[in-house]
Amino acid sequence: LTGAQDGSVRMFEWTRPQQLVCFRQAGNARVTRMHFNSQGNKCGVADGEGFLSIWQVNQTTSNPKPYLSWQCHSKTTSDFAFITSSSLVVTSGQSNDNRNVCLWDTLVSSGNSLIHAFTCHDHGATVLQYAPKHQLLISGGRKGYICIFDIRQRQILYTFQAHESAVKALALDPCEDYFVTGSAE
Repeated sequence: LTGAQDGSVRMFEWTRPQQLVCFRQAGNARVTRMHFNSQGNKCGVADGEGFLSIWQVNQTTSNPKPYLSWQCHSKTTSDFAFITSSSLVVTSGQSNDNRNVCLWDTLVSSGNSLIHAFTCHDHGATVLQYAPKHQLLISGGRKGYICIFDIRQRQILYTFQAHESAVKALALDPCEDYFVTGSAE
């Protein structure tokens, strides 16, 4: 799966040089993040206008429509993660109301889909990582702060400054004992 500054999203197979599917044409908002769900049957695309769009991967048409497309944040959606069952999605981004990390249910109508919005990360959340074994969410922000959330209780457990500038990357070890952060500094 490839995404570009011009907003296009294309899917390829290892053994074929031609695209299999073009999920989005050029001329859309820039792609900020893309992920497959753990089952590999859905892919999602976050963009610079605050939208998250999700497609079924096994489409037979050359330009399929997403089965879900929501504006999750008023300014930008920078990252997202499928949570366990893939019917829950968490997004990070920047919103006018500082609700910069949000938990969504994809099985209900868009008007009722927001489960919880965390008010955190002044100037926006840039990255996130889900720890399924602990059901914790880790997010990084533009000001270098890290927040750790309990998804079950829907509360922020810890907040601390890890960097002097924006957190650009988060990685979690497979045992979920440690996480590492990377920044622009």
